[in-house]
Amino acid sequence: MPAKISLLALSAMLLLLSASAYADIRNGKNLYQSRCAICHGAQANGSGPLAAKSSPPTPDLTTAAFKKRLTDYPGVIVSSIILRPNGDLIPKTLRDNGIKLAPHHWTVQDLRDVNDYMRSIIGK
Repeated sequence: MPAKISLLALSAMLLLLSASAYADIRNGKNLYQSRCAICHGAQANGSGPLAAKSSPPTPDLTTAAFKKRLTDYPGVIVSSIILRPNGDLIPKTLRDNGIKLAPHHWTVQDLRDVNDYMRSIIGK
């Protein structure tokens, strides 16, 4: 299992090597707002409508600790999405609160776009 996670993490980092040159921040914003903001909030600070109802609580992605993780490991956002394909580890909070989030087939472009959008709001 650790080898699989390492491979996924390496894949995420390779995916992002040239992400900025090809990212569409508008698509990234749309994906973030429709799939992530319900818990993480519009500014990724853990203030979404379901943040307090999540167990464990939704993290604030704008903290110094998370910003350091972004610097130390540029693929952290994408690897989080890959390790939770279609939100498979998140549905309990959504189900418990009557929220239906349709599965999403993530493309390489989507991952680049969300990564760049999230880096733009987290970096503020």
